[in-house]
Amino acid sequence: MSSVNESTLEIASPSPAAGVWNTLREAVRGSSIDYTAAPLGRAIVMMAVPMVLEMAMESIFAVADVFWVAHLGADAVATVGLTESMMTIVYTLAMGLSIGATAIVARRIGERDRDGASRAAVQAILIGLLVSAMMGAVGIRYGAALLRVMGASESVVSSGSGFTRVLIGGNATVVLLFLINAVFRGAGDAAIAMRVLWIGNAINIALGPCLIFGLGPFPALGVKGAAVATTIGRGTAVICQLAILLSGRGRIGFRLRDFRVDWRVMTAMVRLSGTGTVQILLTTASYLVLIRILASFGSAMLAGYTIAIRVIIFGILPSYGVSNAAATMVGQNLGAGQPDRAERAVWTAARYNTVLLGVIGCIFVAAAHPIVGLFTDDALAQPFAVTSLRIVSLGFVFYGCGMVLTQSFNGAGDTWTPTFINVFIFWIFEIPLAWTLAYGTRLGASGVPSSLAIAYSMLAVISAVVFRRGRWKRMTV
Repeated sequence: MSSVNESTLEIASPSPAAGVWNTLREAVRGSSIDYTAAPLGRAIVMMAVPMVLEMAMESIFAVADVFWVAHLGADAVATVGLTESMMTIVYTLAMGLSIGATAIVARRIGERDRDGASRAAVQAILIGLLVSAMMGAVGIRYGAALLRVMGASESVVSSGSGFTRVLIGGNATVVLLFLINAVFRGAGDAAIAMRVLWIGNAINIALGPCLIFGLGPFPALGVKGAAVATTIGRGTAVICQLAILLSGRGRIGFRLRDFRVDWRVMTAMVRLSGTGTVQILLTTASYLVLIRILASFGSAMLAGYTIAIRVIIFGILPSYGVSNAAATMVGQNLGAGQPDRAERAVWTAARYNTVLLGVIGCIFVAAAHPIVGLFTDDALAQPFAVTSLRIVSLGFVFYGCGMVLTQSFNGAGDTWTPTFINVFIFWIFEIPLAWTLAYGTRLGASGVPSSLAIAYSMLAVISAVVFRRGRWKRMTV
């Protein structure tokens, strides 16, 4: 009889694989667990999985545009490339504003102050509307002039100014999409942020070819149609976000009458977001300087490096989800008065990210040649792309830890610490190192990716030392 019972129990007990699958399924569906009390490993996975998928969805916007526009010729592709380079400013501001939104909302949720979290969400949206309105006005009025400033030919300006006007003019959809998803992440509703991007992407992918080529009842708008489709897709996602917030179905919500300025909360939001924006600009601008150094070695080297960086960005994409999850865990647990749990959450997330990126790095080192071969077979560009991919991938283990620590500072509201670290690492250390290795050693062009790998590895070490001091635990937002 006992053997039968044991067999029954053995059959009824879920296997480890089933447990993992159930956790992943719950993460995608959305969970109501308390991130200040649930087991740390489970909490981080539940939050990180939808964040990883959310970022994968966001990257599809740009990929879909380029895929369809490539069928229109070189001028159309140039239009997308030049406009996207200008949109970098929009993305930087949106990400900077998102840092403040996540930090404050997560802190209020941890304090069980749902009304405070709602007020923070409203202030973030109001700031986003103001910023995007100013940028949108410039884009609509001066779309053609902006393309000329970026060096576009008259044929590109003639055919592509409509694309630029629509995309920059409709930048509110980008800013609000980033901001409101940051609010959802801070509240612990990462699955909602993921799902609204699925909706936006589906609309963008479906409308893109219809509006570009004039399929069925749709007008043939050419390259402008790509911008219209993207803006409609993002705009629909934003409408869904607002509908969810107004319905109160998630962890956070508000009413239309809550839309009023709270100067205290708005000042705190601007302070955190302003520093966060500078933090991102420092990193972005340092990449441009590295590109300038590399450009002196010829277009083939530049092309190879560009391909390698594109592969690397997609490779590290999942780690941003884990890093954002750590930031939310820090904010909520500090709000709940549990700084030690917040610290344990960070180191747990750092271990997960280190393993994740370590595996990806090994794959890139071992399979660099066939991976690069998917993008180019140019006899000069391909070897340098392979070399760059392998060099940068050697530091992936360090990057995994460093990315989590940097975002954790931001989640605590300590945006100045990673900003100062970025100034030192990317401007005082990395750029002179790249110059020295490229022009003062036999490495030549390989000195640029080498400096990148060394700098990011040092970023992880310095961040870990500063993080252990614990100043971030005493931050108030």
